[in-house]
Amino acid sequence: MIKVLNSENSILNRFISQMRDKEIQRDSMRFRRNMERVGEIMAYEISKTLSYRTHMVETPLGVAAVEEVDDKIVVATILRAGLPFHQGFLNYFDNAESGFVSAYRKGRPDGSFIVDVEYVSTSSLVGKTLILVDPMLATGTSLMLVYDALTRRAGEPEHTHFAAVFASEEGVEYVKRHINPAKCTLWCAAVDQELTSKSYIVPGIGDAGDLAYGEKL
Repeated sequence: MIKVLNSENSILNRFISQMRDKEIQRDSMRFRRNMERVGEIMAYEISKTLSYRTHMVETPLGVAAVEEVDDKIVVATILRAGLPFHQGFLNYFDNAESGFVSAYRKGRPDGSFIVDVEYVSTSSLVGKTLILVDPMLATGTSLMLVYDALTRRAGEPEHTHFAAVFASEEGVEYVKRHINPAKCTLWCAAVDQELTSKSYIVPGIGDAGDLAYGEKL
């Protein structure tokens, strides 16, 4: 199942607009905060799909029945670009566990690259809801390699939500071909049509990690 949030107009569009704007991008703190706010919005939308249980809360004047999330959630992200996006999810799923994966592009002499997953740290995923967040879904290969690395290490989750801020149509199609639609949902804030030969999304935003934390060597 694919959910594209900007298919309906909301305040989300303002944050997407500012992240795309090359002048506003110069303010890295604002860029990180906008990424975080998109994570908060997406967390809210995902929360509508979770299972709930009734919790009785004692107030100063009586007892109220409140429906609370019953899923055990793990929010995992790909370092480093995913950190502000990840924080947005934790702001709402404040009792969730976290997972972290180091994955990077390793260049080849012919100018192509492979994705190398180097480090995985997570709690068990068995029977839990995994939310795997990565701000940029370009080709889709990094996301699926990271998902495979997580599940090999920590077991199969009950359901997985893949979350991206900006995706390419090619990346969306790749993920669709490699997931079980009964156990996985893909969430995107916006989907762009083009992907360059170096796998950058167009119009996209550029390099999310560099915009958030400074240009890497």
